[in-house]
Amino acid sequence: MYIIPFSMGPVGGSLSKYGVQLTDFNYVVLCMRIMTRVSPLVWKSIKQSNGEFVQCVHTIGMPRPLQRRVINHWPCNPEKIIITHFPAERKVISYGSGYGGNSLLGKKCFALRIASVIAHDEGWMAEHMLIMGVTPPGAGDNEERFIAAAFPSACGKTNMAMMTPSIPGWKIRCIGDDIAWMRFDADGRLRAINPEAGFFGVAPGTNHKTNPIAMATCERNTVFTNVGMTQDGGVFWEGMEKETDPETVITTWLGEQWKIGMPGKAAHPNSRFCTPASQCPIIHPRWEDPEGFPIDAIVFGGRRPTGVPLVFEAFNWAHGVMLGAALKSEATAAAEHSGRQIMHDPMAMRPFMGYNFGEYLAHWLSMDKPGRHMPKVFHVNWFRLNDNGKFLWPGFGDNVRVVDWICRRISSPDEFTVIPSAIGLLPTESSMNLEGLGKIDWDELFSLPKDYWMEDIAETMKFLDDQVGCDLPTEIVKQLAEQEARIAAM
Repeated sequence: MYIIPFSMGPVGGSLSKYGVQLTDFNYVVLCMRIMTRVSPLVWKSIKQSNGEFVQCVHTIGMPRPLQRRVINHWPCNPEKIIITHFPAERKVISYGSGYGGNSLLGKKCFALRIASVIAHDEGWMAEHMLIMGVTPPGAGDNEERFIAAAFPSACGKTNMAMMTPSIPGWKIRCIGDDIAWMRFDADGRLRAINPEAGFFGVAPGTNHKTNPIAMATCERNTVFTNVGMTQDGGVFWEGMEKETDPETVITTWLGEQWKIGMPGKAAHPNSRFCTPASQCPIIHPRWEDPEGFPIDAIVFGGRRPTGVPLVFEAFNWAHGVMLGAALKSEATAAAEHSGRQIMHDPMAMRPFMGYNFGEYLAHWLSMDKPGRHMPKVFHVNWFRLNDNGKFLWPGFGDNVRVVDWICRRISSPDEFTVIPSAIGLLPTESSMNLEGLGKIDWDELFSLPKDYWMEDIAETMKFLDDQVGCDLPTEIVKQLAEQEARIAAM
């Protein structure tokens, strides 16, 4: 049995919280040392905070010596997995699984589910968001802007946090790729810290084209989970085919011999890399500043192949909260199904809220108080398709063009003309830097098909009524009704 004293956030920081995890799995010890600040100094900090800490108890459910065959050297008890949270008691108990968020209890269990309850009780926010600093060409550090962004799974959150901008001169600095703890300071600015100390990224699809920064970060001191292994001791996962000799013999995550082009996959679809944030080439030099960073904009986004424009700005904070509550992603329907496949993920927090969803939305609304400098709220969509199924926007490093527009809307909102629409404020074509992109079908990229949006708002209202019902705040009901009326009037 191992005892792990850990801090979420810099040890001793005013926004930090502490936990102690008991575990019987050495993999958890290795990863928790990367993902959190494990230090004997935590005991002193717990004592100074009146003995308050989150209790994390974990077992793989396979007492040693093992009495049953272990597949791929991964002991667990999959028939009896249970992860139980006790928010009022600030406690998590996990049984049967040794993997990821099921066992690294400082991550989603503490940093989101339990922390969201602590944040509600103490008046701050624990959110599933990246944090990044962005500085325009020729600007000094005093002109750096800070963005927090929430995307559902597989919508490019890590890629945005580690963006390689296509426009020369832009400086992108990563502060965190997954979790943001945010609290208003005495001057009314929303300040955020990344409570984690590492990245626990999804490996498949990550390569030197999609995310060269992530690849550089995990070149050393990294724990890889359920990936393939090349014959020379390297790692492999789907997405790295162009970087690997097709004749290379690869051992799959299940221990089988495999080559590129053969049936099956080398890595588990949810295989991971666990690597220290300090190794990231673009990590912000002050990323561990205990006072956090002033958030200028909050961005929501999903995978929306139809109807949703590249970027738009919320009318106000309450409208922005409604947009977050309506956050969703869509997949192209499979051949055997009709209609759209929709995944609702409000604020990208649906699996991670630690208390009543309606109260959670009311907590967001309550942040807007006199004397506070509220961040602007935006919605982005890198994934809109044309009639031929091709992306209308190039994405990746060219997303800095959208970031540029967001930054100018923050700095000089009165200088840049926007187009009011039924769903929010749209950019004019002349206000976005499109130089060097070739032909962009701007009209299609920002079109708002009325039938689509009437269906979308009705489907959103039904989802929220089914999921939240009478607990849905009246302000959100009002925002939905107003948006429905604007769409109907288009």
